[in-house]
Amino acid sequence: MAQPLLSVSGVETYYGKIVALRGVDVEVNPGEIVTLIGANGAGKSTLMMTICGSPQARTGRILYDGTDITRMPTHEIMRLGIAQSPEGRRIFPRMTVLENLQMGAQLVAPEHFDSDLKRIYELFPRLKERASQRGGTLSGGEQQMLAIARALMGRPKLLLLDEPSLGLAPLIVKQIFEVIRELNKSEGLTVFLVEQNAFHALKLAHRAYVMVNGRITMSGTGAELLKRPEVRAAYLEGGAH
Repeated sequence: MAQPLLSVSGVETYYGKIVALRGVDVEVNPGEIVTLIGANGAGKSTLMMTICGSPQARTGRILYDGTDITRMPTHEIMRLGIAQSPEGRRIFPRMTVLENLQMGAQLVAPEHFDSDLKRIYELFPRLKERASQRGGTLSGGEQQMLAIARALMGRPKLLLLDEPSLGLAPLIVKQIFEVIRELNKSEGLTVFLVEQNAFHALKLAHRAYVMVNGRITMSGTGAELLKRPEVRAAYLEGGAH
């Protein structure tokens, strides 16, 4: 079997003396969509940030495409082909949509820019309409599209998505998840998705993990976890829209 694209093993992360991640093991294989669900404060975003090197894991190992990235600085990790769309979007509000996309393409050879931009505008037609508008004046949904598009402009082999549905209307959430599915299907993009919206995330994912208080408590295919009564009770009751 091919080696995982991302392998997190025995990772513990601390904020000062507080343990945020407790012996976390997660694998993402090439071409997979893997999701991590859990309640707010479970440690999901901390895992995302630890993969990106800030904060760094105190114990354990993180391998990306066979390279040990556990102690690497963030900018070096990103150069290896990982892109992140962070929680809270964090676009550049004073820059235009186009300028935000140019920032995302910094590490890519310039000759790819026009074709990549065309592809992004096909995926997110709204961004094409808003190309000259400042990022900060976009709606929440448009800002989320821009955050994902900016990450995609870096031509990543692994896309890390942190809470892409947070605070968005159900229709926009559906659109964003459809784009992720399409990229995975048509281009084989590998996606690691952290998400509170368990229903959408598990329907989208090939495999999934559940995190409770910094520990992985369950794993399986997305379909398996959707059927588990304890997952339904904790994350899906009243939330399946």
